[in-house]
Formats: sequence, C-alpha cells, structure tokens
Amino acid sequence: MRLLFLAVLRPHTGNAVTAERVRDHLEAAGHICILKDAFDFESPSEIANLIAAENVEAALALHLYRGGRLLQGHGIPFGVIFGGTDLNEDVNQGEKNKVMGKVLEEARFAVAFTKSMEEMAQRQWELQQSRTPPLTGMPSFSAQVREINQSADNLHVFLLICGLRQVKDPLYVVDVFSEWHQEEPNVYLVIVGPEVDPVFTREVKAKVRRTAGVRLIGEMPQGDLHAVMKSCFVVVNSSVSEGMSAAILEAMDLEVPVLARNIPGNAAVVEHGVTGLLFSEPQEFVQLAKRLVRDPALEKEIVANGREYVRTHHSWQAERDTYQRLVRMLEGSSGH
Repeated sequence: MRLLFLAVLRPHTGNAVTAERVRDHLEAAGHICILKDAFDFESPSEIANLIAAENVEAALALHLYRGGRLLQGHGIPFGVIFGGTDLNEDVNQGEKNKVMGKVLEEARFAVAFTKSMEEMAQRQWELQQSRTPPLTGMPSFSAQVREINQSADNLHVFLLICGLRQVKDPLYVVDVFSEWHQEEPNVYLVIVGPEVDPVFTREVKAKVRRTAGVRLIGEMPQGDLHAVMKSCFVVVNSSVSEGMSAAILEAMDLEVPVLARNIPGNAAVVEHGVTGLLFSEPQEFVQLAKRLVRDPALEKEIVANGREYVRTHHSWQAERDTYQRLVRMLEGSSGH
C-alpha cells in the first residue's frame, strides 16, 4: 500500500526521529511510505495534489493539528499519532482544540505514546477507548555500545541531552549544579546536543563559558552518544514540556539512572524512586543528585527497574507489530 506520512521533520527533534522509526516499521511490512514535512504544506488542497500525483491510498500523521488537519476530506483513510505539543500546548488553544477534535472524528485510529497521554485525550474529547489504542514506543538502539573509560574512579558526570532550544531549558539547573561542583569538584554537568535555536544557543554558550563544572558538547553520532551515556553517572532531563523523551528511555535501556524534571511527559515514564527520580525545582535536583551519589543501592535498584520498565512497556518489536497492525486497518478500508 502507498502511504503518505505527514510529520514535522525539523532536524534534531524527537518528531523527526520518531517519524523515521515509524516509517521503517511500515516499510518493513512492505508498504511504500512517502514521508513529508507537514510544514511544507499550507492547505489541504496542496495535499490533494500530492495524493493524486503519488497515487496515495492511505495516510498517517504525527501531530493532530500540524499534520492531521491536512488529511481531512480527501476520501482516503488515515490514522494519527499524538505529539507532545498536541496535549501540552495546542489543546489549550480553543480553535486548535476544535480542529483536533474534528480530526479525531475522521481518523480510523489514534495512537498515544503513554497511558497518561491517552487519558488526557479521552478527557478532552470524550473518546471511547477503542478510538485511541494506547501505544508505547521507543527508539531503536545501536547494536553495540562502545565503552568509554572514565578519567577518574570517583568522577560523576551528569549528562543532559537536548537540542539547544528554550523548551528543553538546559540552563534550569546550571547555577545550583555549579555551586555543588565548587563543593565537590568531581561532579560535572555535561550538556550535549545540536544547536537548534541560534539565538538561544548563544545564550547557553555564554552561560556555560562563565560557569564552573558545566561543559557543552555539540551534536554527535548516535553510536558515540550512546557510548557517552553508558559511561556517565546519570542522564538528566530538565525540559519544560515533553511528549515522550527518547533520551530517558535510551538511558533506561542502557542501564543508566534517570533524574528528570517533574512534568507530565516525564512523569508518564519515570516513577519517582522506582524507575528514576523526579525533581520539581533546582534545589531538589541537587538533593536527589547527591542522594544518588551516596546511595549505590538506590542507584542499582533504579537501574534494574528502569531496564525492566523499558523491556515491558517500550519494546521496539511491540511498537513495530502495533503500527503494522494499525495500518492494516487502513488497508482494509482504502478500497484498494
């Protein structure tokens, strides 16, 4: 089947990574998946022309407002995947909320990455459970992860992985971490990721240059990043908003403890004290970080629970099987 897949493909974002992963799942089942950036289209009429030109039989959209609204009214069956922006931001804007509700009425299925996202959608649009089958997904990982030797036995590196843009808030814990570093010079915060927002990147670089104990590293290949993650002490997430953090799930899979900001997207995958630790303000971040350093038993327990959580709830194979099953629903109703 020839599928049109609309997603926001801005480089170095979770959306782009997720879209490529889903496309791989669908193409593995023998479908032809035509992946397009939703931001390249301004109206449904442009999509209509694309559907005709590419002989598209069905469609899929990542993000209900950004992509899903462009698929309405074309006479082809489509499914949608909720993005973090849908339920964290767009749902609070009246007109966008209404548009997304209309998209859900026409969609043959809707996918939510976590149970909490599914429940939020049901509350917003009073959906029947069968309308929004829950799906937990995770990025695929490199087959091998290279080990990196730490430069000192007692070195503790806290790794914050994010594209440099405001919603990721990489500077949130920088000041308190620097104070801790001055007390205990063996702790370091390393921020790693691509320069997404040029203006904000300059702000981050300037701040890091004048802050002790904090380092900034640019984008690196996935294999190298996983090796760095494996060698660090903790993976940190300080985002203002998340749909489902790939870095958190990758850390759990690589058996690295997670220390994440207590926001809905993170709390959906991190159970405090069980699969990771959640902090609500910078001082609490430092308190929990110190607790992890001084309590190896807690670190070991969190790592084991996190790994089991990923294996149980975010299986790559289960995600592939689910997307392939859902798309068969479109195939059965496409009329081809």
